[in-house]
Amino acid sequence: MAFTLRQLQYFVATAEQGSMSHAAQLLSISQSAITDAIKDLEADLGVLLFERHPRGLNITRNGHHFLRHAKTILGQVSDARLSLSPESSMSKGELNIGVTALVSGYVLADILSRYKRAYPYVKIAVIEDNSEYLEHLLIGGELDAAVILLDEGQDLMALDAETLDVSPYRLWLPIGHRLTTSDSISLDDISDEPLVMLNIEEIEATTHKLLSALNTRPDIVFRTRSVEAVRNMVATGAGITLLPDMVYRPWSLDGDRIESRDISGSLPVIRIGVVWRKGSKLQPHVQGFINVAQSHHKQRSR
Repeated sequence: MAFTLRQLQYFVATAEQGSMSHAAQLLSISQSAITDAIKDLEADLGVLLFERHPRGLNITRNGHHFLRHAKTILGQVSDARLSLSPESSMSKGELNIGVTALVSGYVLADILSRYKRAYPYVKIAVIEDNSEYLEHLLIGGELDAAVILLDEGQDLMALDAETLDVSPYRLWLPIGHRLTTSDSISLDDISDEPLVMLNIEEIEATTHKLLSALNTRPDIVFRTRSVEAVRNMVATGAGITLLPDMVYRPWSLDGDRIESRDISGSLPVIRIGVVWRKGSKLQPHVQGFINVAQSHHKQRSR
């Protein structure tokens, strides 16, 4: 039996949500449909994609490897649909887009690769900078669009925006940490833990807001602008961290396992959005980029 696109969609949703119940809620289907689809997919592939345990599941190394292929397959199916758009294969011109640092590493690559397949004759230029500067370039007409983090209650004034993804903060722990066996974790449970802090401008304010909710002054043992450094520090037991789920990966570069857990209570989220100048008449290849970004979000949410 060959696996189906629906099985891949259910598998990707489960891997990204971290549980079958959350994936079922996201897809508005029964959890048994998710369970049966993944069981059939594992039987077809001949490997376990998830390790089951009383508190949920963890993706296996084979599952993590297959996840990249599953996303590629689903992306190519979406690309095939986009390629049927009458203007896509004939559009030419230049596309100037902006991106913030965190977004460039975790969101942009997939959107750009899909856009290039749908619009092969468009020349693309990308600039990475902070949100304020990118907004200035958009308003001045120097950029066509940008993919950035959108602040809650942010007044974009002369810009239109559409949310592409919402990523909640989660707790990262090394294997064997005392909290990995807890059924529920609160901010009070981590108030005395050493923290590793990602010091990237675009999430720094949100992270500080989160840390201010701790009852004690946080013990920050390491600050860095590198997500990979955070991963290595957590995986080797130097500390724990709270980061948006979009940057979570279950292994460090050295192959050490990292656990991810929900924190009870009201935590901030970050929103990733595509923005463009309000009221501007978008050329077909610019509108095409926005469409590809939107389809990227819809494909992830199915």
